[in-house]
Amino acid sequence: MTTKEVKDTASGADLPEAAPRRGSPVARAALLAYFLLIVYASWYPFTGWRNNGLPVFSFLNLVKQRYWTGFDVMVNIVGYVPLGVLLVLALYPFVRGIWAALLAAILGVLVSGGMEAVQNFLPSRVPSNLDLLTNSVGCLAGACIGPFLARGLLQEGRLQRLRQRWFAPHASQGLVLLALWPLAQIYPQSFLFGHGQVLPMVSGWLSDLFDEDIDLVAMLRPGPAMGVEQYWLSETIITACGMTGAALTLLCLLRRSAPRYTLVMLMLFAALVLKTLASSLLFRPDNAFVWVTPGAEGGFLIGLIMLAGLAFAPQIAQRRLAVVTLVLSLIVVNTIPANPYFTSTLQGWVQGKFLNFNGAAQFLSITWPFFALWFLLLPSHKLNRH
Repeated sequence: MTTKEVKDTASGADLPEAAPRRGSPVARAALLAYFLLIVYASWYPFTGWRNNGLPVFSFLNLVKQRYWTGFDVMVNIVGYVPLGVLLVLALYPFVRGIWAALLAAILGVLVSGGMEAVQNFLPSRVPSNLDLLTNSVGCLAGACIGPFLARGLLQEGRLQRLRQRWFAPHASQGLVLLALWPLAQIYPQSFLFGHGQVLPMVSGWLSDLFDEDIDLVAMLRPGPAMGVEQYWLSETIITACGMTGAALTLLCLLRRSAPRYTLVMLMLFAALVLKTLASSLLFRPDNAFVWVTPGAEGGFLIGLIMLAGLAFAPQIAQRRLAVVTLVLSLIVVNTIPANPYFTSTLQGWVQGKFLNFNGAAQFLSITWPFFALWFLLLPSHKLNRH
C-alpha cells in the first residue's frame, strides 16, 4: 500500500471501488441464452433442409425487398438490441467503452449474417438483406447503450449491491434461468405451467421418420380416454408442481436477509401477466384469460400453500424438493393425452402477427424444466450453502 493510500485510509476518505477482474457470469449466461433464442427463432421449424443451388451469401445485394412491413422492421431492430447490450456486458471489464461497442456491433453483424445464410437451406425461411440491415442496426443500438449500463450495473450500481446482499454467490446462472421462466409462459400450453412436453414433439418426428402414425403418449398410457375430472386433477398437479419447482429454485438461491415472499410473488405475477398478454396478443383479446380453469386455480392455490411452508426451509431441502416437483410435473405432463377441450379452444383462435415468435417461445416452454434440473443438480450447490 502506498503512502497516499495509507493516508486516505486513515482519514476515512471514501476510496473508489476497484474494477472487477472477472467478467459477469450473469451477463455471459444471459448472452448465451439470448443467442440460443435468436438461433431458434431464425431457423424454426428446423425441417426440410435442402440445398437450393444458390450461393450462400446471395442475399448480400442491393436489391430492394418487395414484401416487407413496418412491423417486421421494428421487430428485427428491437429483437437485436438486447444482443448488442449483452455483448458489451459480457465483454466487460476486458473490453470497454467505444471498443466494446465497436466489437459488439461487428459480432452482431456476423451473427445476423450467419442466421440469414443458413436460412438458404430452409424452405420455410427466406434470407433477406433487409433483415441483415435491420438486425445489425438493432445490435448497433444495443452496443451503443451497453457501455453506459456496464459500469453502473456490473461495478457500482444498486443492482450489483442487491445481487450481493440477496443472492448466494452461485446464483448467477440461476438468475438468468429464472428470468426466462415468465417468458416460457408465452407459448400456448394445454396446462398452466405445463412445461417440458416433449413426447408429442418426439412422436411427430418418429411419425415423419417411419412414415406411420406413432403416439408415444398413447403407448405409455393405454386404456379408455380420460374424462373431465381426470384432466382437472392432472392440471391441478401440473400447475402446483410447475410453479412450486420454479419458486423453490428461486428460494434456494436467496440469502436469509432477502425478501423471499416478495420476490416469489413478483416472479409469479410476471409469469401470469405475460401469460395473459400472450393469450391476448397471439390470438384474440377475449382469450386473454382462457388459461384460468378450475384445475389451474386449484393447482395455484395448492402451490401457494406449499411455498408458504417451504419459504424458510433449509436450502438443501428446497433444492431437492424443487427437483422432485419438476420431475413429477414432467412425468404427468408427458403421460397425459392432448386435452380435447384445450385443442378445440385453440382451433377457434385467430393467430396474429406474433406467430413468428412461437418457435422461440416453444423452445423455452419445452426446455426450461430440463435446464432447471441441470442447474439444480450442479455440484456448486453443495459448496455454497447459506
